[in-house]
Amino acid sequence: MRFTTIVFDLDHTLLDSDGSEQLAFAETLHSIGVEEPEQHLKTYQRINVALWKRVEQGELSPNDVKVMRFTQLLERLDIEEDPELLGDRYLTGLGNNGELYPQARELLDALDGHRLGLVTNGIGSVQRRRLERLDLDRYFSGVAISGEVGVAKPDPQIFSHLKFADWAPEQTVIIGDSLTSDIAAGHNASIATCWYNPSRTAHIGPTIPTVEVNQLSEVLGALSTL
Repeated sequence: MRFTTIVFDLDHTLLDSDGSEQLAFAETLHSIGVEEPEQHLKTYQRINVALWKRVEQGELSPNDVKVMRFTQLLERLDIEEDPELLGDRYLTGLGNNGELYPQARELLDALDGHRLGLVTNGIGSVQRRRLERLDLDRYFSGVAISGEVGVAKPDPQIFSHLKFADWAPEQTVIIGDSLTSDIAAGHNASIATCWYNPSRTAHIGPTIPTVEVNQLSEVLGALSTL
C-alpha cells in the first residue's frame, strides 16, 4: 500500500450512528414525558439533516445545531420545554450510546504501522466521549472534530488540524460514507478517497471517489490497488 497516512470519518463509517441517535432521542423525549418518541424520530431526522447540510455549506457551526434542532422540533410538536436542556441531554445520550460496526475494529487493528487520523463533523463533547468509551483514542495519531476546530468538511482546511508535521497529500487517503462531506473534503485537499457505501447508493453529484467499497472488510484490498 502506498499510503502512509489514512484518515477516517467516524459517524456512519466506523460507528453505528443511527443506533446511537435512536437511543439518545428516545431517552431525551422520555425525559419530558413523551411516551412514544419513535413516532417523532423522522421529523427530528429531517430537521437534523437539514441543519448539518448548512454546516457543510459553512452557514452554521456544529455547536449551533445542538439547540436549533430541538428548538425546531419543539415548535413542530407544539411542546413547551427548554431546547437547551434537551440539547444537553441528547448530547449525553449520543456519547453514551452506539457501537462500532462489525469489522471496524478489525480494520483499525490491521492498519497497525500506518499513521491514522480521524476527521469528523460533530460536537466535541459527543465525539470525545465516544472515542473514550469505545477505546478508539489509541488508534489515532491526530483527531480533528469540527465543533472544536471551527471548520467542517468539505473544507480541506480541517486536515491541517490533525497537526501532522510531514503530511503529504499524495500519500494520504480518507475513508468515509458521505460524498458531500468526506469525499468532497478529500477531493478539495487533493488526496485519494475511499467511499464506504454499504447501502450501495447510486452515485450522485460531481465528486467522484477514487475507489468505492461496500464492506469495511474490502478496504485493505481496495487501497492496495491504488
